Amino acid sequence: MLLIDASEVRELLPMKEAIEADKQAFLLHSTGETEVPVRPGFTLAGGSALFMPAYVKGDVNRVGIKIVSVFPGNAAKGIPVVPAQVLLLDSDTGEVCAMMNGSEVTRIRTGAISGAATDILARKEASVGALFGTGGQAVSQLEAMLCARPIKEVRVYDALNDRIAPFVQNNAALAEKYGARLVAAKSSDAAVDGAHVVTTVTTSKAPVFDGARIASGAHVNGVGSFLPDSRELDETLLNRARVFVDNREAVLAEAGDFLIPAKTGAYKIEDIAGELGDVLAGKLDGRTGDDQITVMKTVGYAVLDVVAAYRIYENARKRGIGKEIDL
Repeated sequence: MLLIDASEVRELLPMKEAIEADKQAFLLHSTGETEVPVRPGFTLAGGSALFMPAYVKGDVNRVGIKIVSVFPGNAAKGIPVVPAQVLLLDSDTGEVCAMMNGSEVTRIRTGAISGAATDILARKEASVGALFGTGGQAVSQLEAMLCARPIKEVRVYDALNDRIAPFVQNNAALAEKYGARLVAAKSSDAAVDGAHVVTTVTTSKAPVFDGARIASGAHVNGVGSFLPDSRELDETLLNRARVFVDNREAVLAEAGDFLIPAKTGAYKIEDIAGELGDVLAGKLDGRTGDDQITVMKTVGYAVLDVVAAYRIYENARKRGIGKEIDL
């Protein structure tokens, strides 16, 4: 079994390849080449544990599982609050062939979701971005945006204003590598006004910007909210946009962005155009006009983890990276 740590995961799955891995995962899922059971979970005294398995067929042909826990008390112990590991099985023997840092896999593949959606749906000439949220997922979301389009400026906003300046300073070099600069936005309006690509990655319970201010032709990635009582996007935006999701079943079970306005009749679930994988499969049109607003809502699912883990494992074998152990 090959052990792959967080730094090795980053080395083995750069963002551009992660975006292609996510596209492959979306396509395989939308063409019926995956099996994804409902994830079981357990509530414990100090937190919770979730088990996310998937079988990905096609060229990947792998079974894998992500084991992820949420233990808030870990912060006081100086260890991760959301530890995770991904296990990948050998398709010939059924043995576990690799175990890798699942937190890093999640961070990269989640950023790549927005990168894939931006690459597929945003206007080619998009050059101004807006990023809402400066937490643990924000850096990968920023890099994915910069990978997908020739962005020159990214406005950064966080409801906790004291977090904006440090994020801008700490990630200026990353932006410069892609020919972009980061700007601290003074308000949510200042962040979205005139932006061509907007990504939200927050834990907000309420919409983080006014959907009426999104410019015609813009693309929006909704990433942060994944609970029925939380949302980052308002119904104004949804009703103005052509809306796509990563996994329709998962989104309609978890995403308050849709569930909350649907309860009041402010948004109709049937107005969701479809899954991003349907666009990749040629079964559905993506953007249909330069002035059209597009939205991609993701909650994530295990197929993305398995495809990413497969790419990481294959690259590790080719490059001799990782630690081999015999159990």
